[in-house]
Amino acid sequence: MQQRPFGRTGLQTSVLGFGGFHLLEIPFTEADYLLNAYLDAGGNYIETAASYGKGESERKIGRAISGRRDEYVLVTKTGERGRQGCLDSLTRSLDHLRTDHVDVLLMHGVGTLRDLEAIRAPGGALEGAEQAVREGRVRHIGISMHGQPDILLAALHAYDFAAVMTTINYYDRFNFPEIEESLLPLAHRLGAAVILMKPLADGLLWKSPEKAFQYAFNRPVSVVVSGINSREMLAEDLRYAETYEPLSAEAGEDLACNAPELGDYVCRQCGKCLPCPEGIDIPDVFRSEGWYDRQMGNGTANNTAEFALRERLKFWFGNQEIARVRYAATAVQADRCTKCGLCTPRCPYGIDIIRKLEIADYKLAGREIY
Repeated sequence: MQQRPFGRTGLQTSVLGFGGFHLLEIPFTEADYLLNAYLDAGGNYIETAASYGKGESERKIGRAISGRRDEYVLVTKTGERGRQGCLDSLTRSLDHLRTDHVDVLLMHGVGTLRDLEAIRAPGGALEGAEQAVREGRVRHIGISMHGQPDILLAALHAYDFAAVMTTINYYDRFNFPEIEESLLPLAHRLGAAVILMKPLADGLLWKSPEKAFQYAFNRPVSVVVSGINSREMLAEDLRYAETYEPLSAEAGEDLACNAPELGDYVCRQCGKCLPCPEGIDIPDVFRSEGWYDRQMGNGTANNTAEFALRERLKFWFGNQEIARVRYAATAVQADRCTKCGLCTPRCPYGIDIIRKLEIADYKLAGREIY
């Protein structure tokens, strides 16, 4: 399996990483098989978190593969914001994982400026992590967050993180374009490893796994982390990694145009709908909608299973309030639309822009009825 440099750390990681959250869904005997089979196939990146099942994921990993500790890069996360809490969390994690060190400790789910300030403050979690590095219990410190990347961008400017973990897939590419446009270039410039999570958009792309993994592997990242909970899934994910070939520009554009999950509702941020005679920045409105609910609430419920999946996933990142604040600061909001009809014929993806502007304004402005 292809290996890539893990930022400036000197580590090398397999392109496919094993995420530990979904080990909670299966018995230890199956977790033991999957973890060892992954290592046997050449994988070497194992990731979990203290909060996954209150340590159950870590305990399964430790029991299954601690005897092969020199064969893999081990990553765990702490959600603690204070120094002592971080150290106590790490001590428990090392005990669960049956090891004396982790290669990377991620500050878990740092989703607000308050969180970032807390871990950076005197007595914050970063002080605990730095102490653990001096003690040899942690080799490198990183940070993770779901969804919109503003806090991760601020974090990389504020602290010398060795790794950053972020959401990247061909669906959310259009909800959080700043990840690929701004966060990845900044991380590369600073030498921070990029850990790609959610290649299947939390399961939304389950019908197109090969295309989703090809897109993910094609990003300039160190490792693509997949949650694995069955032998069939492991075999498929390994096959995608082992047969991966770079995606051509033409193939990438075809995916953006024709991916069924994007359809005729998700804005691709091409800007061809502009200019608007009322001065509405149409793509910017839809960026706010992407933050709000990942453009999943599209005003239709034709397929019950598909609708239920989108309803479960649309608020996965909890960005509704910041999306509404962002929209409130928009110079010209979508309710200024006069339905002149100039924009819709310009859209190369067949989006009914007038209808979509109404839906986005309903969501973001908190209208009483749509």
